[in-house]
Amino acid sequence: MNAESESEPLDTAHIDSREGFVQFLDKLHADYQQNGKAWENQTLGDFLEALSRYAEDIGGYYSDLARSGGEGVNADSASWRVFADMLRGAVVYE
Repeated sequence: MNAESESEPLDTAHIDSREGFVQFLDKLHADYQQNGKAWENQTLGDFLEALSRYAEDIGGYYSDLARSGGEGVNADSASWRVFADMLRGAVVYE
């Protein structure tokens, strides 16, 4: 799953509204339909467990992103982007 540039389908950098989040969910669902067998977490239980763990660790992701010159994001402030990043991360988080 690629999510690094705006042109890629699971980019979250510009999600700042409920509408943008819904569009992201549609793209995430489409990615699952096309590539679901490649997702790290194959069952709903595994996905939810990874989502919980990633939600705890997402601050580290944003710190790494900021250190590499990316946008700083406060993981403790609820936003549509943070929600999308948690879902995207749960796809691959072990």
